[in-house]
Amino acid sequence: MNKTLVVFYVLFISHLLIGQQSERIAFYNVENLFDTIDGPNNDEEFLPGGKKQWNLDKYKEKIIHINKVICELNTPMIIGLCEIENKGVLDDIIKEVKTLKNYQTVHHESPDARGIDASLIYDSKKLKVLDHGFIRFVLPEQSAPATRDIVWAQFKYKKESFYVMVNHWPSRRGGAEKSEPKRLKAAQNARRFIDSLLQIDINTKIVFMGDLNDYPTNASVQSIMEKLDPKITSTSNRFGGTHCYKGEWNILDHICISKGWNNGKLKTSPEKGIILTLDYLLSTYKGSIVPFRTYGGSKYLGGYSDHLPVFIDLEIHEKTTRP
Repeated sequence: MNKTLVVFYVLFISHLLIGQQSERIAFYNVENLFDTIDGPNNDEEFLPGGKKQWNLDKYKEKIIHINKVICELNTPMIIGLCEIENKGVLDDIIKEVKTLKNYQTVHHESPDARGIDASLIYDSKKLKVLDHGFIRFVLPEQSAPATRDIVWAQFKYKKESFYVMVNHWPSRRGGAEKSEPKRLKAAQNARRFIDSLLQIDINTKIVFMGDLNDYPTNASVQSIMEKLDPKITSTSNRFGGTHCYKGEWNILDHICISKGWNNGKLKTSPEKGIILTLDYLLSTYKGSIVPFRTYGGSKYLGGYSDHLPVFIDLEIHEKTTRP
């Protein structure tokens, strides 16, 4: 056997002995996933007798739509969600599809006036929750917490651990400039948590994701990017964004990672993250292509969400033995 064939054979066997798997982490703003039960929050709009005439049929269709998207995402091992009313709707998502039967939830009721929370579901056969909690804060000109908490969880995957943070920062209601201090406050609290983890161990693996209601160029998002690398960029889909406002696309839904993901057997893919942009998730409004949302004002459209989902892939490098 000549040297060229020997080298080729060695490389081929080496490739077979190194197993490379992949796992996915996703985030999706599902747009007002309310149940049909009158709760203690301001959910009157989403009740059968409310302005939007929300009912069981519409709710079930919404759950089916969310699960269709999760299947399109190839059932990620972690899915961050926002605009979730309570744990019950998370359980209904999991019940809808057989591939989610092993999934469990991390959920904390927030003090948001409308009762919508940031939450996550995860594959309990692959992951163990080591710890979880929430970051609660008071917005400027308010005397008590009244916005969505930042939910976090520490997971163990085989022998490696990592943190996931799910965010839904204050909206731009009243104008982007006027409401900016609220998002800066959210960013300040998120950054404090990130800094505390990295101070303990600079190689801590962190996945930070959510609807930040700000763009990559805004000061609030920039403060996070000082410590974490953005994976969702203008090249992540053909429109350059996850949301469309007045005919202009931009990124409101972010995934950022710490540099610790460059170490160990559990690593992020070198490619940028992806904005899932399928035809059925889109519609046309006033001549512009926009996400196909559930409602347009009070009119029921029967769509999916006013945001597109985003995801990143992880690579698991580990040696396998010969059969």
